[in-house]
Amino acid sequence: MNVARSFNNWRKFRQTVTELSRMSSRELQDLGIDRADIRSVARASVAR
Repeated sequence: MNVARSFNNWRKFRQTVTELSRMSSRELQDLGIDRADIRSVARASVAR
């Protein structure tokens, strides 16, 4: 994996974590995401 792709993946991960962290517990619940699962959901978004 090259440096640019690694950086873009890291940025996408951080953006996803930030956006999900700003949501209320109710909004996360509506999406079927537990607050403790935010990092794993973000990792999965990078893996796609």
